[in-house]
Amino acid sequence: MGKSYPQTIAAEPWPENATLYQQLKGEQILLSDNAASLAVQAFLQMCNLPIKVVCRANAEYMSPSGKVPFIHVGNQVVSELGPIVQFVKAKGHSLSDGLDEVQKAEMKAYMELVNNMLLTAELYLQWCDEATVGEITHARYGSPYPWPLNHILAYQKQWEVRRKMKAIGWGKKTLDQVLEDVDQCCQALSQRLGTQPYFFNKQPTELDALVFGHLYTILTTQLTSDELSEKVKNYSNLLAFCRRIEQHYFEDRGKGSSSIRLS
Repeated sequence: MGKSYPQTIAAEPWPENATLYQQLKGEQILLSDNAASLAVQAFLQMCNLPIKVVCRANAEYMSPSGKVPFIHVGNQVVSELGPIVQFVKAKGHSLSDGLDEVQKAEMKAYMELVNNMLLTAELYLQWCDEATVGEITHARYGSPYPWPLNHILAYQKQWEVRRKMKAIGWGKKTLDQVLEDVDQCCQALSQRLGTQPYFFNKQPTELDALVFGHLYTILTTQLTSDELSEKVKNYSNLLAFCRRIEQHYFEDRGKGSSSIRLS
């Protein structure tokens, strides 16, 4: 169940100074958090709601749920896409109101698929693949902090994520098995999208924002190898989908300079 907001919050117009917080873009933020942040930015752009992106080294610790991104709107602080969608809906903005109940259930099922497969694969790669951990993750995650805190925080996070992976049955998976899961997820998304501009035809929903956040970030993030991005590149309609959203919701609105372009 989504959180219910009092009438006073619903009645307040969206402020010009609404802010989204994430970690430092250049040197700190990891693939999974970058994807989550971009999904929320895309969702708010699709709702035509202005948001200022602020990067903070301690964004993860500022967040009420310990996860990024989070938004600060008026006197409300809300983190992660699902709760943010509910919050925005309470303020009278929804991308999925035009869907019938069957379509809404289907949308939620595909969002679960993305979170269970793509997000989990990103976390696996960041914290369980030794090459990525050694070359990228530890250095980026601990970058704002002095020694030995940078190592302590990185190992703490690694232990936490690996414990979660074991709990959901991903602890003993190989990288090839994880990449195969990503391919299956992309195949399902590609088949559902077909030749439509968005997953539910002409208008985007929060599913489109979520898929864009993850696929675009996978395509534009430098990792130790291209194996992950190559899985997405196998599906031309998913590439066109990412390019369409980037052009329409970021470049056309003057945000192009801050986004990494897809070739």
